Amino acid sequence: MAIVKRSQSVIVDHEERRRPRDLAGLTAELDDANPVARRWAAHDLAPFGEAAPALIARLAGELDATVREAILLSLTDIGSAIAVQGLVSCLRSEDVELRNEAIEAMQRLPEAVAPIMAGLLADPDPDVRIFAVNVLESLRHPDVERWLIGVIADDAHVNVCATAVDLLGEVGSAAASTQLEALKQRFPDEPYIQFAADLALRRIREG
Repeated sequence: MAIVKRSQSVIVDHEERRRPRDLAGLTAELDDANPVARRWAAHDLAPFGEAAPALIARLAGELDATVREAILLSLTDIGSAIAVQGLVSCLRSEDVELRNEAIEAMQRLPEAVAPIMAGLLADPDPDVRIFAVNVLESLRHPDVERWLIGVIADDAHVNVCATAVDLLGEVGSAAASTQLEALKQRFPDEPYIQFAADLALRRIREG
């Protein structure tokens, strides 16, 4: 589900936002039986940085897609370390849609995500490392190439390296060439690594 920019003008029925619009009232409304009320509560909590833990807790069990979208938008608006850690926790979820939504939300927070990226790329779980590379795909941060070069230089898992080399084929510069050649030597019997590294090297030379 794509996260879209908030509308600048929204007409809302009074009954859908019936509790006080303060932190306590909005937090309580996150547990309302009506998903419309939950959605507006999540939406209106965006200015409250201290609401991040409540939003994260609601996200874990929220089944309504529109409420989840509102929660994710508010977490990206808040953009705190707690909000980012909540998004990171979603990377370990078995819910594929939630993982993808969290990746997209993290891509919108380059400065908040940057301090934890090295840790994500060194996570013991290779799936989390792959998801971290996926975050880099649209993360507008000057260290994206450096992080990817580090992955193909050090990660022992072929699937993690394959994901990173695919992205280097799009964003890599001559700075990646040495490690791309070294990657081919590390995985000489992996046809996809050979193909993807050669493609990245060719794009770098031609670019």
